[in-house]
Amino acid sequence: MSTVSVVILGAGTMGTNIALDLARAGYRPQVAEVDAEQRNRSREYARAGARFMHSNGLTDVNGEKLAERVTYAESPEQALPTAEWVIEVVPEDLAVKHRVLAEAEKLAPPTAVISSNTSSILPSKLAAAMQHPERFLATHFWNPAHLLPLVEVVPHAGTKQEVIDRVVKLLADAGKHPILLKREIAGFLGNRLAFALQREAMDLVAQGVATPEDIDAVAALGFGRRMPISGIFGTADLGGLDVYRAICDELFPELCSDRAAPAKLRELVEQGKLGVKSGAGWRIYSTAEIEKLQQALSEELVRHAQRDQADQTRGAAAQHTMILDSRNDASLRRMKQGQG
Repeated sequence: MSTVSVVILGAGTMGTNIALDLARAGYRPQVAEVDAEQRNRSREYARAGARFMHSNGLTDVNGEKLAERVTYAESPEQALPTAEWVIEVVPEDLAVKHRVLAEAEKLAPPTAVISSNTSSILPSKLAAAMQHPERFLATHFWNPAHLLPLVEVVPHAGTKQEVIDRVVKLLADAGKHPILLKREIAGFLGNRLAFALQREAMDLVAQGVATPEDIDAVAALGFGRRMPISGIFGTADLGGLDVYRAICDELFPELCSDRAAPAKLRELVEQGKLGVKSGAGWRIYSTAEIEKLQQALSEELVRHAQRDQADQTRGAAAQHTMILDSRNDASLRRMKQGQG
């Protein structure tokens, strides 16, 4: 059981999932939330999530006992004075985050590291209002945090190296797969890649080339099956870089280069067609279809999480879907030899 004191600021879905995942890893996270109703919702959500994890073999700890590892504070003032690692998980509003981070900086010990779970705001913008920005960086957990191992670690130019090293170790010790960016950039890695694909897909629909359903089928039945194994650059290496160079020269001039959200997306939003939560978006969804989609996604994420759980080395190259990782060749050799 880790003795590191982790305080999570915000008891929404993401904050609760992060707390639950850290609890599974042996930490005893404390969630600070001023809204009593939100605290209660978070408690119930954590209990349900803990039971789900236990029933699917993702933890040996009884669901109720796992949920009890997540404790709650009624205010940051209660939780922060003993914090060693503070994770801010409040809405993506710069002013709100500035206020919360300033409070965390004031109340937490000077030795505490402070991170934000932002997925879109540059760490330098968040650190601009802090008195000690050198102990701050972004840690972007991917949702659902208790099932997905990826965390993007994004320092700004003023972040101390010792803070970066400490957070990466804390995440690795928790069984996460931290990816450290060499410098900050809008959207970090995951969202830049995902939205480049979104932009092209929406443009193909706008051009009348294919339907959303057919484009999703291409993703699911084509490159989507290779990507978890070989990744992006590994796929290119397998295909041959001479071939890829020729395709780039031919294709790149034709790719979408829109600088803003496309007209069709704006139209859907204005019509209140927001996706699954409204029953319609690029597709129309019945209640049964929504449940089927959510269940299928949950089962797939659990399948991957179970494989990760079975890999007791937690740092082996075959873990977290990627087969090859030059940083972990020794671990891979040990696994092949039955030693890891």
